[in-house]
Amino acid sequence: MDIKSTTGKLLKGDISGVVSDVKYQIERSLSLIGVIIVTVAASIGSGLFVLPSFAAAVMGPGIWLAFLLAGIVFLPGTLSKSELASAMPDNGGAYVYVERSFGPLIGTISGLGLWASFLLKSAFALIGFSAYMYAVTNYLEISVNATLQIMVALVLITVLNIFGIKKVKAFQTPILALTTALIVIICIIQLFDASIDFSRPIDGAFDTSRNDPVLVAEAAALVFVAYAGIYKAGAIGGEVKDPEKNLPKGMLISLLLITILYVFVAFIMMAAVDGEWWLNSDGSPREDPIFAFVDAVASTNIGLALALLAVLTMISGALSGLLAASRFLFGMAKDSLLPDLMCDTNKKFETPHWAIILTAVTMAISILTLPVKDVAKLASGFQIMVIVALNISVIILRSDNPKHDWYKPSFKSPLFPWVQILGTVAGAYLVFIMGEKAIIGALGAIIIGVSTYYIYGKKNYHFKQSQIAETSEE
Repeated sequence: MDIKSTTGKLLKGDISGVVSDVKYQIERSLSLIGVIIVTVAASIGSGLFVLPSFAAAVMGPGIWLAFLLAGIVFLPGTLSKSELASAMPDNGGAYVYVERSFGPLIGTISGLGLWASFLLKSAFALIGFSAYMYAVTNYLEISVNATLQIMVALVLITVLNIFGIKKVKAFQTPILALTTALIVIICIIQLFDASIDFSRPIDGAFDTSRNDPVLVAEAAALVFVAYAGIYKAGAIGGEVKDPEKNLPKGMLISLLLITILYVFVAFIMMAAVDGEWWLNSDGSPREDPIFAFVDAVASTNIGLALALLAVLTMISGALSGLLAASRFLFGMAKDSLLPDLMCDTNKKFETPHWAIILTAVTMAISILTLPVKDVAKLASGFQIMVIVALNISVIILRSDNPKHDWYKPSFKSPLFPWVQILGTVAGAYLVFIMGEKAIIGALGAIIIGVSTYYIYGKKNYHFKQSQIAETSEE
């Protein structure tokens, strides 16, 4: 906080400016390391513990290449998001960037798309939770209905979200760090095992007689959601110290670390174990690939220990994902793009309970009605759509238009606009290659967003803007 600047605002009667300065000083407590930890922790979850087997079911043992390609396609969007975050370093993230770039109509579509993406990712995490819980209960010879487990867990995390649990990250991050460290250590040990066969993942990735390049692209599109935690950095922009520098650095370093981790673990998993171990007896992908891998190369006891840690990781990831998803509804309602009910907060716990409940109900419907692979596909599809929107946002905001004079990012994406164009084309191709269901999901999101805007948002949004204008003139 600049004392001289703040004093000047006070003398001029600019109370809101003084409050903003004070809030900046008080709330911005997250360092570069903090940004990296939050972003990596938000990304690793179902991406590491569930998705590998689904990707392998598509393209076989070369899935490390799918994770690498997904990370490369994610890079332009990360550069664009870094630039946007440096210009708008406040809480809100991608929804705020798109709304300010395209206006309220596209903002409504992107906000609902982000909401759907986060809730589907959380639903996928709950499916993974159930699979790892089954590994434990099956070993203990306890019979539990999987769907019942998921629904009970969903009710639990919904209640905890309404109660406003503040300490989720306090135990989520160390558990996730311990689990990931154990997996990496096991993979490193496997590097020196005499039975490891490096040709399996290499041939699986590049042998075109076995693998159609289209299947590689489809697998890359499927695992795209594994990088979704990068969004978290933009959403907490209002809490980051020196955000103009730390947000871009944090996101880019996190993307690099996450990509290396996914590629390394996926490569070793496929090199260490022969056969289609990632499939169930009926040919469907296993939802607990990490347990299956560790059980094969180490021991059942170590696999069970990792399964227990994965259970905690999945449930806490679903909890924080539900929180993040509900905040998009909350933010849109504050902008009058959704009914005020969505931004009503509980008097006792100060949480947007209706937004949380609606998100949880939608998660339940998705889990009960959609095949597991479709949940992952739709989550990835919505993430790709938002990344495309962010790339186009940068192109629009950098255009020579007086309306965008306010846009002054401290970090500028290199190779503009070619990076953004590449990211947009690659993203659109990935959505197309995912198939009919992903395209239907995308069209459905657009139709719902447009309908919501014209039925409710347009009138109320412009009414609110006129009220703000009148207040500022007074």
